[in-house]
Amino acid sequence: MLSTIGGLGEFALIARVTSQFPATDDVILGPGDDAAVVAAPDGRTVATTDVLVEGRHFRREWSSARDVGHRAVAQNFADVAAMGARPTGLLIGFAAPPDLPVDWADGFSAGVRDECAVAGGAVVGGDMVGSDTLTIAITALGDLQGRAPVRRDGARPGDVVAYTGHLGLSAAGLALLRGGIDGPAACLAEHRRPSPPYAEGVAAARLGATAMLDVSDGLAQDLGHLCRAGGVLIDLDSRSLVPEPALVAGVRALGVPPDGAEQAARDLMVAGGEDHALVAAFDPGTALPEHWHRIGRVHSADQDEVRKAVNPVTVDGCAPPRGGWDHFRQG
Repeated sequence: MLSTIGGLGEFALIARVTSQFPATDDVILGPGDDAAVVAAPDGRTVATTDVLVEGRHFRREWSSARDVGHRAVAQNFADVAAMGARPTGLLIGFAAPPDLPVDWADGFSAGVRDECAVAGGAVVGGDMVGSDTLTIAITALGDLQGRAPVRRDGARPGDVVAYTGHLGLSAAGLALLRGGIDGPAACLAEHRRPSPPYAEGVAAARLGATAMLDVSDGLAQDLGHLCRAGGVLIDLDSRSLVPEPALVAGVRALGVPPDGAEQAARDLMVAGGEDHALVAAFDPGTALPEHWHRIGRVHSADQDEVRKAVNPVTVDGCAPPRGGWDHFRQG
């Protein structure tokens, strides 16, 4: 019976899990009391939340427990980084069936611990309940360190659009898993364990980014949010969208002919999601590090033009490839 979380029991499971999570200097009072206390030296706290449901956001036959732990942290701390903040704290709501193996909970906790070590935050508390469906809810916190948050509504006409991180690998990885294809390891790994460039959120804020977000639902779809928030249009330059070799190999493994693989890979960069790259707008005179790739420009528009546009983002002046994620339209 002790091989399942039901046999182990709630309080023993809590003790077992929380023992894996080290504290950081941001944690004044961690797990174990009625609530945690996290330092907020800036006087403001960046906060975001997300939910992962088995069968919709992950599958145990595709991803290990450790993978899911990494993903749960990554997609939340990426949102913190996209505000120009440094990750500090994480609260986890864990709802699971009683027959879930204890080993799965251990693996999940190890993935959370290891991704927190990369991002720089710490688990400060949470809750555990029984549920027929394995569900994980995350609340992430961050520190602006005295800077203004980098919002979605600040892009100005003439700004350049640039990204850092990976684009398209996760979408290719998901397609490979759905097709039962043991494709390029980089594609599968990026889907299972996204690798957001956390530190680049703070770096972009220091460089004067006027707007920023993380690419969770597809580059064109996410940049559309930035356009609507700021009342602008964005045109991407396809020549600047250079796919990684692993992405080209991934689309070829999916059956795309060699002569069409590069374009198919570029389409995934624009329409795929869940890599959690960071994309931002900058003054055109900004000296960007080489790992920030300039891919487009912000253009002026009237509000009616932005509001009526099917997508205010174009590629070489044309509509982008269809794609992107909508939780209420896709399974």
